[in-house]
This record gives sequence, structure tokens and C-alpha cells, in this order.
Amino acid sequence: MTRPSQSSANDTESVPVVSKPWFVYLVRAANGALYCGISDDPVKRFAKHQSGKGARFFLSSPAVALVYTEACRDKSEALRQERLIKKLRKSAKECLVASWDLAT
Repeated sequence: MTRPSQSSANDTESVPVVSKPWFVYLVRAANGALYCGISDDPVKRFAKHQSGKGARFFLSSPAVALVYTEACRDKSEALRQERLIKKLRKSAKECLVASWDLAT
């Protein structure tokens, strides 16, 4: 009787692990404020913000535009980048928005 072959540790090393890309994004509210968040689908997430769901931030002033996205390697990197962006002054965030406008 023969046993089915079992995978060796070397078999898994040859298969690259591809993680789903995540994004950090900025959304402009009607009052001009910028909201920073992360998502694996920023366009879909923006639609949620526009519908009034997804973040209490938009209860007082609705989401009007997705103004910046930045692709990240994985969720962990997106979270780190989000923390860095949230620490920036509004003028620095506006520079990110301006640079993204030029690139698109």
C-alpha cells in the first residue's frame, strides 16, 4: 500500500504569498476638512462615506470628494501611513492632495 505524497516545507517556499493591497486615503468634507482612513477599496469606501455610513466624522459635514489615495503593501503598512498622515498639519495634507491632483 502506498501513502499519498505529503508536501514538504520546500513546496510552500516556492509559492509567493501575495497580500491584498491596501490604501490610505483622504476624503474632503463639505466644510473643507480632510478625513484620513484606510481601505482595501477606497472608491467603495468613499461611496459608503457619501451615504452617511462608515464614519461619524461625516455626520456634521458630508463627504464630497476622494482627494488622495496611496497604495500600501498590506494593511499593516496602511495603518502606519495613516498614523503618519493624521499627525500632519492641514497644510501638509493639502500638499499631499495637490501632488495627487498633479499625478492624476
